[in-house]
Amino acid sequence: MKKINKYLLWSLIIIVLPLLACSADENQVASDEGIKISLSVPFSVNVSKGCEYAFTISEGSINKTSDSFLLESANGVSYLCTLLDVTSNECVIKIPEECETGYYNIYVRRDSRKKQLGKIYLNIVDKLDFTPDKGTTIYGVVSSAEGKVKGVVVSDGVETTTTDENGIYQLKSKKTKGYVFISIPSNYEAPSKGILPQFYKLLNADAATQERADFTLNRVSGQDNYKVFMLGDMHLANRTSDSKQFKEFTTDLNSYRSLYPNEKMYAITLGDMTWDQFWYSNSFAIPEYLSTMNSQLKDLQIFHTMGNHDNDYKATSDAAASTPFVTILAPTYYSFNIGKVHYVILDDIDCSSYDGSESRNYIKRITSDQLEWLSDDLSYINKSTPLVVIMHAQVFYPLEAGGFKIDHDNAGSSQLFDILSGYQVHFVTGHTHLNYNVVPEESVVNGKNFYEHNTAALCGSWWWSGYLTPGVHLSPDGTPGGYSIWDISDNNIKYMYKATGYDTDYQFRSYDLNNVHFSLADVPKMPATISATVKNSYMKYVDAYPENSDNEVLINIWNWNPRWSVTVTDESGTNLSVSKVWAYDPLHIKALTVKRFNSSTLTSTPNFITEKFTHFFKVKAKDADTDLVITVKDEFGHSWSENMQRPKAF
Repeated sequence: MKKINKYLLWSLIIIVLPLLACSADENQVASDEGIKISLSVPFSVNVSKGCEYAFTISEGSINKTSDSFLLESANGVSYLCTLLDVTSNECVIKIPEECETGYYNIYVRRDSRKKQLGKIYLNIVDKLDFTPDKGTTIYGVVSSAEGKVKGVVVSDGVETTTTDENGIYQLKSKKTKGYVFISIPSNYEAPSKGILPQFYKLLNADAATQERADFTLNRVSGQDNYKVFMLGDMHLANRTSDSKQFKEFTTDLNSYRSLYPNEKMYAITLGDMTWDQFWYSNSFAIPEYLSTMNSQLKDLQIFHTMGNHDNDYKATSDAAASTPFVTILAPTYYSFNIGKVHYVILDDIDCSSYDGSESRNYIKRITSDQLEWLSDDLSYINKSTPLVVIMHAQVFYPLEAGGFKIDHDNAGSSQLFDILSGYQVHFVTGHTHLNYNVVPEESVVNGKNFYEHNTAALCGSWWWSGYLTPGVHLSPDGTPGGYSIWDISDNNIKYMYKATGYDTDYQFRSYDLNNVHFSLADVPKMPATISATVKNSYMKYVDAYPENSDNEVLINIWNWNPRWSVTVTDESGTNLSVSKVWAYDPLHIKALTVKRFNSSTLTSTPNFITEKFTHFFKVKAKDADTDLVITVKDEFGHSWSENMQRPKAF
């Protein structure tokens, strides 16, 4: 028998059961009792293109002259393998140069007949003169065009290590998560497959089997200054004209990107890219989401965060619920570096209580395994490095009485805050479909340099306002559907919200309340017999905006935080007193809520209606004809103004 390359020896000594026997009809391409051959086929092996590999013959014999071997890929492409050597116990084949990493069915062909002998995962790797330590179950090399990359953090979600001076890492992993990932180092990028950066690999062997997972990196420049787009709650489901409205977003994003052709750009989703209910009823799930993104956004790496609606509601465990997401998009938690900022993606949707029904009994919680991993991950990150921590559900939530509450699992959140202590932390979240910001001076976590940016939804009110009133695309607090743009310069972070279809100067909206009012006359189709509960849920909008002439003006500044300012002067130059209030956005009421209540088939309070929320301001003018100048400034020196001509139509 020809000599087998050293790097294959470990796989040859593994004792595995045959994946099939010749009597198993289900494993035969065609019933053919004339081919009495079985091989012991490992589930996964590491091989290089053009190398030799030896299979153990467990039954029958192979004729070197008349028999040949085929490898058939998952997409149906067959590769003829040269049969190099045969003994009574083994056969040696040459792996074709054309083979790529993936699953292959193995066939033996004899004259006009062929028989399937098994299925194998071929991990195509470069030759490596290296023997893993005893107990190592995952190992590999991280390299770039310039050579091996030292000091890259690698993890299986439980164990964490770094690559040595030869770019080699080793993990004594139990493979509980089923994948291994790298934390992309600064000034590098992982190669892209469409929008997806290739920084993780699914594992293919059991916990007792050593397997190799290599990673490549591309050295890049330009990460001292770059942009990150924060993309919240898309809820793509092939309904309410979402595909048309979503195309308006991608067109907007592509147009904005074209303004900065020489600047590095990345994107991060904030969860709920899909809508699990419609995975099944509309056949629109994570694969369809990915296809949509790949077709509409080019040359943009997008990192993904798990949302509650990205879990499979038919599952009965957290791990099973996340399987489609993990298989297609990303690990449920991981980290990476861009320039001088460290990014952490967490999964704060715990589906451990899922029971296979539509109850979706999840908890907003960061599990202990994530917290342990995060502590290890941050052991490699200096306290002076800004952290951007992304998860789907909000950490804090505003109170109408003032301040914020922790809107999360208290025990897990307390541990999270302790781990993050000493860092400047920007939490970026979605889930609420509302827009609000928390700065350290108003955080409920004393002594911590914590921010939160709860970003309104790309889909606004689940695409409903734009569906019912085309061109009016709003979240329930009146924030326009859109996304956040983060500008990073070294370790300085600036951010603003961009409404889809508008330029970045659109940062607030004003209402002349003399011309805003609602009544039951707006909903003539609402059944007269509707319950008091449903009627009262509409009447709160009537009560908020009765017909009056109080000369009040309402201003919705959706990306407000206490470091911003708003000033209002009248036409005589007088500064008017501005009060911060909670309010219902009138345009959202008119575009969505009124239309949903105005239905002859109404039996219950509709979903997605207007919510009373913070970031509103009121000012009282002298009379109905007094014009105003409204000026809003953020903490980064941007200023936006409106010359409000009154009366202003609604």
